[in-house]
Amino acid sequence: MTSVDDVQADMDFLVTLRRDLHAHPELGFEEERTSQIVADHLAETGVKVHRGLGGTGVVGTLTVGNGTRAIGLRADMDALAMPETAERSYKSTVPGKMHACGHDGHTTLLLGAARQLAKARYFSGTVHFIFQPAEEGRGGAKRMVDEGFFDLFPCDAVYGLHNMPGLATDEMAVVAGPQLASSDSWHVTFTGVGTHGAKPHLGKDPVTAAGHFLSSLQTIVGRVVDPLQPAVVSACSVQAGDPKALNVIPDFVEIGGTARAYTPLVRDQLEEEIGRLAQGVASMFGITAEYRFVRRIPPVVNAPDATARALEAARLVCGDKVRTAFPPSMAGDDFAFFSQKVPGAYVWLGNGPAVDGALHHNTAYDFNDDAIPTGVRFWTRLVERELAA
Repeated sequence: MTSVDDVQADMDFLVTLRRDLHAHPELGFEEERTSQIVADHLAETGVKVHRGLGGTGVVGTLTVGNGTRAIGLRADMDALAMPETAERSYKSTVPGKMHACGHDGHTTLLLGAARQLAKARYFSGTVHFIFQPAEEGRGGAKRMVDEGFFDLFPCDAVYGLHNMPGLATDEMAVVAGPQLASSDSWHVTFTGVGTHGAKPHLGKDPVTAAGHFLSSLQTIVGRVVDPLQPAVVSACSVQAGDPKALNVIPDFVEIGGTARAYTPLVRDQLEEEIGRLAQGVASMFGITAEYRFVRRIPPVVNAPDATARALEAARLVCGDKVRTAFPPSMAGDDFAFFSQKVPGAYVWLGNGPAVDGALHHNTAYDFNDDAIPTGVRFWTRLVERELAA
């Protein structure tokens, strides 16, 4: 069986790799360098490599023995379009891009597990190592699935892992049920009749209408959605008029935001109610409202059986430092497109304290290299449990 010493012996390689990936971040569907590194290291270990799915996606396949069961392990590779402010020896070398969510670490963990599993081969069946592009809102998982991932790589179960600041690096959280919310976008354009700011009675003011809409938006969550069902509606962009023309009431106001939920019912409610509110406000002010709701990412909901097997693996690695009660997040992850097709589980790996408050998507964020042994061992134990020889 894969031993602790094997992982420790690989640590210099894995830390160097992780920091190299951190220093060379690439955005979604632009991960040319990253995917080449992944493909090269997989090939060196004897893992069969498939490239090009989802553009820059890489899938490594390792079959051992005569077991008929197959599972998929997924890591995301992309960075974010934001600057890195913290000074470190491996700071991003690309202006305006950084690994602020730990995907450099996720890629490293899965490569480390592939190396260990290819060497130890203590299982019977097939494991697909899924290196996914474009998790950060650009649709990498959906594209891989749409391009035939499950036709090419049938899986009985899929698993995802994400680092979590606040949990210790030798700690994990594995919980059945909702883990991450749906992530949808909405857009409202109020169109009125522009006029002189001193003569509002001669026009139809979309700015005042927009103010009423924004102040009423939270009544959807507070008064329409079941209070026992989590939901978020946020307006994140408002564009109207010109700050250099403060005597002009504009013709239109554009508002955009996000909506989050864990269940199909609440997701449907949010789509319907945002539009209803927009049309109602427009009618009240005698203007028009154009409304669009864009369904982007479904919620991530852990299947009971897959979660139970992930929990067994986590306990083999972390002992009693595995949390089975951990609050879900209203953030989203397109891992959902994989776990909608076959049973799946998405687990949390401790990343240590949030240094100086640096959480995910913060300009000072960094994956904690001390979490590498725990993450690699979790993946290897999961394969050995799922595909027992």
